[in-house]
Amino acid sequence: MAILRGFLVVLCIFAFEQILVDGMMSKSMYLTWGKQHATISGEDLQLVLDQTSGSAVQSKRGFLFGSIEMLIKLVPGNSAGTVTAYYLSSTGNKHDEIDFEFLGNVSGQPYIVHTNVYTQGNGSKEQQFYLWFDPTADFHNYTIHWNPTEIVWYVDSIPLRVFRNYEKEGINYPSKQGMRVYSSLWNADNWATRGGLEKIDWKSSPFVARFRQFRARACKWDGPVSISQCASGSPGNWWTSPVYTRLSDAKMGQLNWVRSNHMIYDYCKDTKRFNGQMPPECFKQQF
Repeated sequence: MAILRGFLVVLCIFAFEQILVDGMMSKSMYLTWGKQHATISGEDLQLVLDQTSGSAVQSKRGFLFGSIEMLIKLVPGNSAGTVTAYYLSSTGNKHDEIDFEFLGNVSGQPYIVHTNVYTQGNGSKEQQFYLWFDPTADFHNYTIHWNPTEIVWYVDSIPLRVFRNYEKEGINYPSKQGMRVYSSLWNADNWATRGGLEKIDWKSSPFVARFRQFRARACKWDGPVSISQCASGSPGNWWTSPVYTRLSDAKMGQLNWVRSNHMIYDYCKDTKRFNGQMPPECFKQQF
């Protein structure tokens, strides 16, 4: 009995270590550029863009599978030409990446939520949405849930998009590279708003995006050994539980509502862009 209790204690400690990351933004992330005007303190992060530079942060460690969430309050007013990014990414020419990007707009016009997935360095999997609320008035929760079966993008617990794993059918999926968490605010007025027609109005600067309560309930990346550890069905890997292999009926209802009423672009419907040679995942069920 004593041996069994000891085993269970070790198992619980391992599970706890795998999924918890220090909740304090200042302890789990650090500024990478724009340090002269961005600030990070306790639970709070403020990114700034002016004519001198934008700013950015990244997490101190990488992850492979789990749930990554952040509360974000986007740039208010005339934010045309600005992009606030919140994403996961590995490094190198064949990197993996899971994106939330928020494309600014002129005052009174809605933000566009731009989502994308890169696998082995290849992206071009964009889906875009209008939000159904003002994302500059208050903080909202943006979550990336990523496991060996699917990736789900959530806004305030409402799913926007699903990308499923079809690796066994030759379709790449981000499952073998640890990814760090990044956030940035930068000048993208060559493309971000109306394809670059709307430029940044620097008289409205500095532009400020606010973040708080970064949470990573995820498997810590410790190199190639994590590929099997983080994907295993062990008790500590809650993200591999069968309940997370597909959206519930209630979540499916929310997803269909978002896609029917707020989706504005889907690469899988852009036959002209791909000259009729659509990406193979476009023929697969995603949700």
